Amino acid sequence: MISSLRPASLALVAGLLAGPVAAAPCSDTGANYESWKPQMAQEAAAVGVGQRGIAALMGTSYSSRTIAADRNQKSFKYSLDKFMQVRGSETIVKQGRARKAKSPDLYAALERRYGVPAGVLLAIHGMETGFGNFMGDTNVVSAIATLAYDCRRSDFFTPHLLAALVLVDRGSISTASVGAKHGEIGHTQFLPGNALTYGVDGDGDGRVDLTGLTDALASTANFLAAKGWQPGLGYQPGEPNFAVIREWNAASVYQQAIALMGQRIDR
Repeated sequence: MISSLRPASLALVAGLLAGPVAAAPCSDTGANYESWKPQMAQEAAAVGVGQRGIAALMGTSYSSRTIAADRNQKSFKYSLDKFMQVRGSETIVKQGRARKAKSPDLYAALERRYGVPAGVLLAIHGMETGFGNFMGDTNVVSAIATLAYDCRRSDFFTPHLLAALVLVDRGSISTASVGAKHGEIGHTQFLPGNALTYGVDGDGDGRVDLTGLTDALASTANFLAAKGWQPGLGYQPGEPNFAVIREWNAASVYQQAIALMGQRIDR
């Protein structure tokens, strides 16, 4: 559960994500992981991570399952048609339309507040977790720490590791929290740094919980709005808001799939 952000927390996370962050030596194998942890802990403490966060880092384990998933993202290399077939686009569109029809006030309120239409949010929700049916089974802190340690994308994941440790410090997540293989959290799979930066309390209960549907959808809409979503304008390739979808995921087939499914859901 991700608690509401204080300005100081936002400033810290903004600094972490802006980088560059001095990095402990990375490695392409798990052999040096245990010796890397205290070096990373020193760097985490230097940017303000507290004792709980440091203890969480020191308690992590190298996640071979995370590395295997990171090396095996075959679906992003498919053609668009194959990608949509493998990801179940017809089911996502069908269920997305049903969800929109069942909760029209929720999606209308989100569009009024953030300018993002229901179809895009539902396409992302369906693509990421099958509408919350599977939000992951991998330890969040260990997954992010493993990816920060691994040389392939250490620069990208190190700020997200530091953000995850801030979340642990504040009691927002714990050492037992689980998510996707890359440490993503909740219904729409936010990385920790994005959860801190863009997470909002959509249901008004005083906290941000990305495993809760309303908070997750509101946070997703907030992310897209913050990245420059222009209300009322198109989001297909070549249209203004397609560039914002690209901010959500770097894979071209994913971006196109979201645009196409979103459009069909909103018809």
